Amino acid sequence: MSILPWLQPHWQHLCDYNSQNRVPQALLISGNKGLGKLQLANQYAAALLCANLQQNGLACDHCTSCLLFKAHSHPDFIQLQPEEPGKTITIGQIRQLIARLTLKPQFDKYRVIIIEPAELMNNAAANAFLKYLEEPTERTVVILITNKPSRLLTTIVSRCQKLAINQPDKILINSWLKQHTKREDVSLLLNLAQGSPLLALNYAAEDTLRLRNDCFEAWMGISKHRNHPVMVAENWFKLPAPALLTWLTTWVIDLIRCRYTHSSDALYNQDLKDHLHGLAEKIDPKGLYKLYDLLLMRQQLLDTPINKQALFEEILITWADLNLWKQT
Repeated sequence: MSILPWLQPHWQHLCDYNSQNRVPQALLISGNKGLGKLQLANQYAAALLCANLQQNGLACDHCTSCLLFKAHSHPDFIQLQPEEPGKTITIGQIRQLIARLTLKPQFDKYRVIIIEPAELMNNAAANAFLKYLEEPTERTVVILITNKPSRLLTTIVSRCQKLAINQPDKILINSWLKQHTKREDVSLLLNLAQGSPLLALNYAAEDTLRLRNDCFEAWMGISKHRNHPVMVAENWFKLPAPALLTWLTTWVIDLIRCRYTHSSDALYNQDLKDHLHGLAEKIDPKGLYKLYDLLLMRQQLLDTPINKQALFEEILITWADLNLWKQT
C-alpha cells in the first residue's frame, strides 16, 4: 500500500529517522480523525520490522517478517486498544504489555507497539506506562496515536518524538477524493468531514449524506415545533453519536456565521444554506453561543460511559427552548 499523498512529507521524516539511525523509542502521532494516522503508523511499523526495505522506505511485503505482519501474527508487533468500544485502556492491559516487553525481541530488527487511541489510557494505566518510558527496553519502538494530545499526561508527551499531522491542502485532497469516488459532491462531503479525506471517503461509501439530511429535517422540525425533542432523541439513540454531535455542531456554527454574512462559501453545510439563512435571522445569537458551548462540552464525554439518549435530549431540549425565543 502506497503512502497517502498528504502524508508524504511525514513519511520522509520517518524515513530520515531510519537512515540516520535515530529511530525514536517513543513516537507520538497526533492529528484530527480521518487523516490516516493509524495507516501511517502501521506502514512505519512494517518498515521497522522488514528485513529488505524498498528504496522508498516501505516494507518489501515478501520477507518472513512482512508475511507475518500481514497475517497479524508477528511476535514483535503489538497493537493495544481498549478491550471494548467506549472503554478505557486499563492498567491491567499496560501491565501485561510491560511483562511482554521484559523479553527480548524474537527477530533481529525492532519490536513495535502501537497504542491507539492513546488518550484512552486511564490514570493508573498512563502512570504505569510512564514508568516504562522512563526505562524502555532494548530495540523497542512505541507509537502513540491520538486525536486529542492535550488529554495525555504532559510527562508522557515530553518523552516522545512528535509527529503532528496537519489538515491537508484542499486541492490535493479534492483531487484524491475524485480519484476514489464517482460522486459529484466531494467538496460537500469534505466540508462535512471537516477536511479529513478518509472520513469524507467513508461518508461517500456509507451514504452518510442521506442520514445527515434526515437528521437535519428532524432538527428543523423541532425549530418549527413540529417534532418533540424527546421523541427525536429516542430516534437518534441508535445512530453514531460522534457523527451526530459533529453535524449538530456544524449546523450551529453555520447559523452563527449566517448571522454575519450572506455568503455561503464559509459554511460547512453549503447545500443547506437557504434553510440556515432563513433560520439564523430568527434565532437569539446569545442562545446559539450557549448551545455551541454545550455541544463542545458534551463532545468531551463521548469517550466515557454515557446515556446517549439523555445526552441528545439535553441538547435538543435546549435547541427547542432557543426556538421559543422567536415566538415572544
